[in-house]
Amino acid sequence: VPQSFQGSHGRAYLFNSVVNVGCGPAEQRLLLTGLHSVADIFCQSCKTTLGWKYEQAFESSQKYKEGKFIIEISHMVKENDWD
Repeated sequence: VPQSFQGSHGRAYLFNSVVNVGCGPAEQRLLLTGLHSVADIFCQSCKTTLGWKYEQAFESSQKYKEGKFIIEISHMVKENDWD
């Protein structure tokens, strides 16, 4: 279930799983919610960076993000009537 989050360049959603994306190497980043180990994710077709995957959260309140994905809304394309 997507939840509203903040990405690097604007609003984003948190997803449990994604398709048709590749994953780069993990690195530690200090985000708004603390230190995390994240890996950038990118479109398999055009190689555009879409967001990141949370590999590890270092604060206990953020552990629920581990293994989940952030995709920025600006990289999503509406092709039908979904809301």
